[in-house]
Amino acid sequence: MGKLFLVVIFALGGLVAMAQNIPNSAYPYDPATKPNQHITPGEIIEKEFSASKIYPGTSRKYWIYIPAGYTPAKPACLYVSMDGILLNAPTVFDNLIASGQMPVTIGIFVGPGEVKDNDNNTLRFNRSNEFDKTDGTFVRFLLEELLPEVEKQKTKDGRTILFSEDANDRAIAGLSSGAICAFTAAWQRPDKFSRVFSAVGTYVAMRGGNEYPALIRKTEPKPIRIFLQDGINDVWNPLFGHWYESNLLMESALDFAGYEVEHNWGRGKHDVIHASKIFPDVMRWLWKGYPARVQKGNSLNDMLASILLPDSDWKEIDSRISPSGQLFTDEAGNVIFQNQEGFVCKVDSSHAITSRLKLSNDERLIGTDGNELFIATSNGTIKKGSTTKKNIIAKGIPHVKELLVTSEKDIYLLQENSQNDNNLYLIRHNKITRIKNNQPGLGSEIAISPDHKLLMQNEKNSQWIYSSMIDAEGNLLYGQRFYWLHNTDNFDFTENGNITFDINGNLYVATKMGIQVCDMNGRVRAILSLPSGRVSSVIFGGKNHAVLYAVSNGKLFYRKMNVSGSAPWMSPIKLKSQGAG
Repeated sequence: MGKLFLVVIFALGGLVAMAQNIPNSAYPYDPATKPNQHITPGEIIEKEFSASKIYPGTSRKYWIYIPAGYTPAKPACLYVSMDGILLNAPTVFDNLIASGQMPVTIGIFVGPGEVKDNDNNTLRFNRSNEFDKTDGTFVRFLLEELLPEVEKQKTKDGRTILFSEDANDRAIAGLSSGAICAFTAAWQRPDKFSRVFSAVGTYVAMRGGNEYPALIRKTEPKPIRIFLQDGINDVWNPLFGHWYESNLLMESALDFAGYEVEHNWGRGKHDVIHASKIFPDVMRWLWKGYPARVQKGNSLNDMLASILLPDSDWKEIDSRISPSGQLFTDEAGNVIFQNQEGFVCKVDSSHAITSRLKLSNDERLIGTDGNELFIATSNGTIKKGSTTKKNIIAKGIPHVKELLVTSEKDIYLLQENSQNDNNLYLIRHNKITRIKNNQPGLGSEIAISPDHKLLMQNEKNSQWIYSSMIDAEGNLLYGQRFYWLHNTDNFDFTENGNITFDINGNLYVATKMGIQVCDMNGRVRAILSLPSGRVSSVIFGGKNHAVLYAVSNGKLFYRKMNVSGSAPWMSPIKLKSQGAG
């Protein structure tokens, strides 16, 4: 009797397990997925767009959903989705908007681009190129080209189409490659999209998506709310990776970084069935609490916690700095830069900007020693002084990019060279020496560690920064590629900006991805994003040099920090070891 009972139990258990592994076998029914005869459906407009300059030669269809209750008197919320109308979205929107479970929302359903010949034959499918990239190209296409085109359209009864510019009023979604596209749009532009639905997302090794979990853990959290969906049988193409496992890694990273993230893992494959069943609940969750704003979370990243103040964020200073403008600082914490009109400007502790000196057309600000300015001329003359009367300290070194002065009064000059190498010079006791360096292809940015024992120099066309020991004569020894920076394949290569240190020995690098902060072992531990994107220069200034200043796309920003900066002209300090890591 006992044996028979056990056999029956095991048999039933096997049947239950088998049923649980049938893909998409039992998702709960939601009435919001069915049309309601008592609710007026929204209007759907179909259009084609073929005037893109960002994706030249492409044409694509797109659809606009306008809810019945929409009036142009108030800009609507916005929902953007890739690959056209999916997930039965118009019907779900009709029901949820009518019941007040989501705000009045205009939907834009975007098809991928195709390049066709004169006979209408498709020569190139642009879907993966547009959707799987992890740079900002597609979100630029949305913001600069497609959405303005949408707002030119009108409904059948003549209503103009107007949607909110506020990121808190905007959601973006997609499936598969469309899902990573939606996440990338919000990741790149959290000022434009704050709510994301990612279904069976392709966070795998196709065009850099596999790097997202690492970047999410290192980057300061952004105000984004994310819902992830996938199924345990989702491996569309194992060549690129395991879809489901990659989504698990995404959820883990987002949770670590403090994001408001929800997930629903099913039993399905790489299809739309599961996402369609749960779509009403996804929308309810994405819009919960609206109009309360989506907030930034608190990351468990210890580097971020150690360098950032909890309530401090980036603030813009009104300035006319050039996009490639170099920042310097003095003993008082004033930040010094040369503006577009050639004036040397000072930003004081109140963040007021004053002009100090007008440079001639052939002069360039290259550094400070904490008190005096250093100016380079086009013919290679290096001058020192804060007034029109300057002392000449060197001649015959043209194209000097940067100058560093140590507290021991050693002066390092970095000469930009059209050849493979940038030449480094040392001025000591009025004697000029070219420093021998056996490393080829060195770049135009240098920094000296707070203990004055190491010199760092970037490598051209590379994400490496060299570290070399400074010997007693000021020469460089034991140079190695030491600091490695993130730069996914989707970022067009641009030379990184300047490098500087904090007093704990961490290195701050101005890059296209933001400010990357490296520990003493050469690893990126934190990434600080700025509202304007790419950063070309970064420096510590302000009171106690505990304010971080950055140039981002021609705009000057500052942020109070939980750590002070180090400049070469400061007295050397003994660094506490961070261990071998």
